[in-house]
Amino acid sequence: MNNNRLSKRWFKRAPLVAVVGAALVVLSACSASTPKATPTASTKALVIGISLSLTGDFADPGTAVKKGYELWADTVNAKGGVLGRQVVLKIVDDLSSPTQVVTNYQNLITRDKVDLVFGPFSSLLTVPASQVADRYKYAFIESAGGGPKVFAQKLGNLFFIQPGPIVKQGDVFADYILALPAAQRPKTAAYPSLDDPFAQPIAANIQARFEAAGIKTVYSGTYPAETPDLTPIMTKAIASKPDVIVSGTQSLDAYQQVKALIQLHYNPKWLYMSNGANSPVEFPSKVGAANTEGVFSSGDWFPSSTATGSADFIKAYIAKYGGDATGIDNSSVEAYAAGQVLELVAAKTGKVDNATIISTLHSGTWATLLGNLSWDAIGEPQGSYLLVQWQKGKLVPVYPAAIAQSAPEAPKPNWAG
Repeated sequence: MNNNRLSKRWFKRAPLVAVVGAALVVLSACSASTPKATPTASTKALVIGISLSLTGDFADPGTAVKKGYELWADTVNAKGGVLGRQVVLKIVDDLSSPTQVVTNYQNLITRDKVDLVFGPFSSLLTVPASQVADRYKYAFIESAGGGPKVFAQKLGNLFFIQPGPIVKQGDVFADYILALPAAQRPKTAAYPSLDDPFAQPIAANIQARFEAAGIKTVYSGTYPAETPDLTPIMTKAIASKPDVIVSGTQSLDAYQQVKALIQLHYNPKWLYMSNGANSPVEFPSKVGAANTEGVFSSGDWFPSSTATGSADFIKAYIAKYGGDATGIDNSSVEAYAAGQVLELVAAKTGKVDNATIISTLHSGTWATLLGNLSWDAIGEPQGSYLLVQWQKGKLVPVYPAAIAQSAPEAPKPNWAG
């Protein structure tokens, strides 16, 4: 969701229903008609360089991404590696800084001479990082940077491992609202958003659709990431008592928004948050479990999915990290799926070099935990997301109806305080 993101929380999306490729078995090629390549054993490790936000504003989702990458590496190595090569992840901290992420990928590629790279967290860091990878003709498989500015670069080496571009993440909430009978729809809306290439476009896209449908905008504004207190922003956002608040958020500001709304004693009928609210662990821990009820977000995977492969993934995750299925952040799932895509290319082509990855992923459909993924020429995925909501302490898919495990809850219950 997550852009970023998608950031990312345990789920997200819609062609999702057909879905999940086997996570802990040797992955097949894209279609039954494509013969498997025979792996060639090698003693040389396959080194993958990754810059992640382990500190700074994106530390929570960055850590979740790290878990997904590492779980995939453990899993594939237990099966013999990729084409017989054991995977070694070289992960460095970018401090949530666009400047540091450039330095990190420059060093990983030119100094450390890693074989491949995976992407960082957030569109803010993905844009400059992908430019470095493109300069050196490295494939850029990335699971958490899908804002418009990422694809505006029109890079042929980039592949966003989520069902759809981030700007489309909020479409499922707009679809839900606009499918309501006219008399039940919100009449007014507010759009407080972080000045971020992942978060703000999601809110702006929903705003355009709501305004076209006659839902009046009573507030629309952005705030910088350095804003220490969002109470003044939220005071402006709720001044006209909007029926629905659509928040373009990352993680820390999402928590701040909720705390400000509680402090201001304002409870909208609907509250959608692009990111932060879709973290099954961090969101309740930061805002209070009793304050999550009724909050909407977007997702692409959910623990109760019965799709093939989900049960094995969950078992492996819990064995490595503990907890239960409801604590799996979707950023971890998306990062794991990035590794799956690499495996699929290797299985289909018998190669795992950058040029092969780039040329191969521009066609076909690729079965992962997120469903069947495919990309256009600039790395935009061609699927869509699902709507999730906090109900009785859990995030559950509520829309579209084909994947819903519960009906959407509206109006939102009052804050617990």
